[in-house]
Amino acid sequence: MWLHEILSEKVEKERTRLQQIKKEYSDKSVGEIKVRHLFNGLRGADLLVSQISYVDPQDGVHFYGHSVEEVLNMLPKAEKSELPLAGGMYYLLLTGDNPTREQALMVEEEWRRRSDLPYHVADMLRAMPRDTHPMTMFSQAILALQSRSEFTRHYVNGLQKTDYWQPTLEDSLNLVAKAPAIAAAIYNIKYHNQGLVPPSQSLDWSANFAYMINKEWDNEYMDLCRLFFVVHSEQGIGNVCEHTAWLVNSALSDVYFACSAAMNGLAGPLHGRANQDSLEWLLGILHKFGDCPTEQLLEEYIWDTLNRGKVIPGYGHSVLRQTDPRFLAQLEFGRKHMGDDSLFQLVELVYKVAPRVLQEYGKVSDPWPNVDAISGAMQYHCGLHEYDFYTVLFGVGRIIGITANLVWSRALFTPIERPQSLTLDVLEQQLKAI
Repeated sequence: MWLHEILSEKVEKERTRLQQIKKEYSDKSVGEIKVRHLFNGLRGADLLVSQISYVDPQDGVHFYGHSVEEVLNMLPKAEKSELPLAGGMYYLLLTGDNPTREQALMVEEEWRRRSDLPYHVADMLRAMPRDTHPMTMFSQAILALQSRSEFTRHYVNGLQKTDYWQPTLEDSLNLVAKAPAIAAAIYNIKYHNQGLVPPSQSLDWSANFAYMINKEWDNEYMDLCRLFFVVHSEQGIGNVCEHTAWLVNSALSDVYFACSAAMNGLAGPLHGRANQDSLEWLLGILHKFGDCPTEQLLEEYIWDTLNRGKVIPGYGHSVLRQTDPRFLAQLEFGRKHMGDDSLFQLVELVYKVAPRVLQEYGKVSDPWPNVDAISGAMQYHCGLHEYDFYTVLFGVGRIIGITANLVWSRALFTPIERPQSLTLDVLEQQLKAI
């Protein structure tokens, strides 16, 4: 096509120009930030403020100062389980207070009475082509709920700015309540051509997902859901999905608009879909060797992967410089429940070998595993072999943190986000004038 021919020359010219700017001016400042921040995805630039959490490079995500390990220990536990109630996590993220069991159960009850999925959402999911990606279905289902937005209804009737957070909280409670039902509907419709299973009125929010995909008999999977959704719930507002929601909501688009957009970001291979890539890589190793390989064979395989210009899926993080505590939490769960599974044994062996190889390789800033290095393997072990669905589960958990941040964003009058942009010409002119 003629446009390709015209642009090809210009693209190469501008790439060369950009590399020269980065080489000559990387540590120069433009306004309040350095040139390198303009071209590295703003990594290392402190530009956002969350009421709720931050990610420490050495200790991982903290929720109101509490580490992942502390949160898993201190939150009230589900009935006959050692794993926490998601309702307690939501209470913590919203209030900053460690919930009592009664408070956690009150949140769970709020979700329970709001959990039914409207018919029009289920009908829309059934009408979508069977080859539709599950994250497309998830995003569309969230957007289909927008017609019931309390924020939008009150806003058009003159809602005062000081009260924006209240209908935002209502929308947040409603969306979080329905998230497991949406995910279960997608799973049942897309993969098994089955009807919807109404939520149980006795199970907690996390276990209800297992119930709605007909795994009500599987206590191990219910516990995995409790762990999975909590550890995926929140990681600051700098990651793609949470920042997307934050940005969209800053225009006073309601929770449904914001969360649907967030799921579109989460769907990307460099974000939520990484758990699928990691599992596919692990299964490829098992297929090649027929079982979990020896340490030496695995080391050779990893070197071969790197030498072919590929990455080790699930290893590395844009902020963390140690093993992700969310990985460690799932590793501990796996050791208790999955120790005889060759896939889980491979996860442990990769954890032993890959960091050493990556450090020797020397081209990565973080050789340690993140949450994606294990989460897909856990789901696969428990029978969910449809691994393009795993990002939906990530999204179910992450909506907890997104919506809690949006409530606080409206409560603290966060303005519309509108950074200034520069052309390369203007940038060059400013840098040459320094």
